[in-house]
Amino acid sequence: MTKEKVLIIKLGYSETLVNEVSRATSLGDVLRSTVLLYNFKDAHVTWLVDEKAVSLLKGNPYIARILPYDFTNLMQLKAEKFDTIVNLEKVGGVCAFADSLMAWRRYGFRFDPETGDAKAYDGSEHVLEICLNQKDKIENKHYWEDILFEMVGGKWKNETPVIGYKPSSKETYDIGFNHHVGEKWPTKAWPAQYWKKLEAMLGNKYTISWQQGLKSIEGYIEWINSCRLLVTNDSLGLHIAHALGKKIVSFFGPTVSNEVYIKHGVKLLPDKVYDCLPCLSNECIKPKPCMYDISPQRAAEEVKKLL
Repeated sequence: MTKEKVLIIKLGYSETLVNEVSRATSLGDVLRSTVLLYNFKDAHVTWLVDEKAVSLLKGNPYIARILPYDFTNLMQLKAEKFDTIVNLEKVGGVCAFADSLMAWRRYGFRFDPETGDAKAYDGSEHVLEICLNQKDKIENKHYWEDILFEMVGGKWKNETPVIGYKPSSKETYDIGFNHHVGEKWPTKAWPAQYWKKLEAMLGNKYTISWQQGLKSIEGYIEWINSCRLLVTNDSLGLHIAHALGKKIVSFFGPTVSNEVYIKHGVKLLPDKVYDCLPCLSNECIKPKPCMYDISPQRAAEEVKKLL
């Protein structure tokens, strides 16, 4: 029996549930999207992705072909036929390219030739509403994975993302401190002095490792795999730890915690009620950023419970 031929387009240029589009590849968003593979696990899946994110997909048992986003591969896809195309990018040119390919079924985002903007295929209108309306995004109570499956008419059953790279490191540390955040979202960072206080609270009882392996995705995965529990900001490291089945203590302030599913762990939000949260902004207008209101004491208590 011939397998269904599926093309997933997720480069990482636009986050699926955020309207912003850029050329800064969101590696976390690419990894989170792999949960959708469970809906196509019996299909022949091709994944078109930015070169920077290939390492996250390489070796994935549910992907038959990984194609980096370049001219040669785009020309090849133009000559092929697919049963299903899932386009998770909202970049106008990528949407137009996806529309030009031959396929029986289409999910996700399409190109509007009248406006030059991304529009939704049938079944994805709710997703686009969340992207375009910050109020809808904040009020959304569904996990990100649940929304992804909704786009393709599937049913999410608490599956977690799939990492293709299989780490070989042993669990060496009790706790990993995943303290760095990317330049795109400096407001997501828990204060540096709080990490030091947390280390002082836990260091006598547990072994602690500060973030390592940032020169390559593989090295980063190896480091996370060497930790029993990850203390982390809302970042790629959180999603890698989740995919690896690690215990997690995570910090959320400016970003939406409701849509993030953590199977083994907790999400800590500021104690103080802020009228601006979640602000979804990379700049803070308050005299004291909200992340200062997640105390090291709370973090230490949750770490002890999980370990």
